[in-house]
Amino acid sequence: MNDPANLEFSPEAMRTMGHAVVDRAVAHLAGLADAPSNGNFDGIEALCEALREPEPLDGSTLDALLDPLFNEWIPRSFGTPGPGYLAYIPGGGIYPAALADFIADTANRYTGIWQAAPALVQLEANTLDWMREWMQFPATARGVFTTGGSMAMFNAIAAAREQRLGTDIRSGVLYVSSQSHHSITKAARLAGIAHDRVRTIAVDADFRMRVDALQDAIDTDRATGLKPFMVFSTAGTTNTGAVDPLDAVADLCAREGLWHHVDGAYGAFFHMVPALRPLLAGLPRADSLTLDPHKGLFLPYGTGALLVRDGEALRALHASDAGYLPTSQNTFYDPAQYGPELSRGFPGLRVWLTMKLLGTDRYRAALAEKRALALWAADEISKIPGIVMDAAPQLSLFAFHLEHPSLPTLEAQNAATRALMERVTARGRVMVTGAQVGERYLGRVCVLSFRTRRAQMDACIEDMARVAGTLITHG
Repeated sequence: MNDPANLEFSPEAMRTMGHAVVDRAVAHLAGLADAPSNGNFDGIEALCEALREPEPLDGSTLDALLDPLFNEWIPRSFGTPGPGYLAYIPGGGIYPAALADFIADTANRYTGIWQAAPALVQLEANTLDWMREWMQFPATARGVFTTGGSMAMFNAIAAAREQRLGTDIRSGVLYVSSQSHHSITKAARLAGIAHDRVRTIAVDADFRMRVDALQDAIDTDRATGLKPFMVFSTAGTTNTGAVDPLDAVADLCAREGLWHHVDGAYGAFFHMVPALRPLLAGLPRADSLTLDPHKGLFLPYGTGALLVRDGEALRALHASDAGYLPTSQNTFYDPAQYGPELSRGFPGLRVWLTMKLLGTDRYRAALAEKRALALWAADEISKIPGIVMDAAPQLSLFAFHLEHPSLPTLEAQNAATRALMERVTARGRVMVTGAQVGERYLGRVCVLSFRTRRAQMDACIEDMARVAGTLITHG
């Protein structure tokens, strides 16, 4: 007799379901090289309207759900895992991480506190230690996995606020550059730092924070009785890939007694490669550091991390006890003592399993290749008639615009550059996006997906040349 309260599946049913999902997922990945870099969004509003539905009182077969998911809905989106995805900041979603998530979800062990799953939490602690070593942070540093850079920023601001301001939050001032990620201001607001206490510092011709302007802003705020407490610099901005003068900012923060946070969501993992560390000089001096493994480690979206030089500052913010919890211990890493979440998944397994399977030397080789591809592609694209390079790759991102006698005004150049991005993407081989920086619209190329190789960059250069030629000739 059917028991409606029984939600269990038989071992054979589970195997069949698992094979069905894996088969479709592997077929999807195998087809990425030939799939359009950007999905078809024609009629997407009508599709989303049609997808609205009441609760499903009766169950469906798995195939009936997987068919539209893989055949209709997933393809109608940005091709983020594809080799031609050069837009925004690529991730990749490397396959072993999916296996790790499957293991984590089926084992379903609680990792909020060490006592609940000591060996598993230790694996996560190992991955954070690896990151600490790659970034050359001291042994006193501690960290925590987050869902992304935004939550890492929030935790860092809250820790700095507690350490530098105490209860006098309203007088505290935080500093960012005009090219800093917008999530910082949002995170500051969530941490109690209002928008009128966030100062925006001008950048130089290379889009890097001006340390002299930062010093002037700090002096001005101090003169009016406010309390400067934190500076955000960036190891690879989203708009142009600029790396702020991290060493100079660190010097200023040390001199002024300010907390220095480096947003390394995009660029920090290039520090894994010893030969590339000079590009990020000063990064190991940060008081805290945002990392996004779902970018530079090619992991699935939803994998961020925070490192804090003084681990006790992070622990002081988050440590708590309750009568129903085991007594806190200080010998082993305890995630709940360093982050806001008590109930949580097992994000560290994604990093641990992938690193153990591949080895970190292969990762270093892949990161070095992405930078080499970006340098080569930027040089080739700069040779295309009409292309003006605004930001050469400091890491693996570069920015440019179209300029030609047939485009006599800034408005015309902006429109042509925007059209260049759109038409190259429409050709289907690569997806590229732009950014408004000041009054100028810039085209961008970011090489960071592990699947992006020389063939995709060849395609990008070919399509850029063809479309740019059409735009400066015919508009």
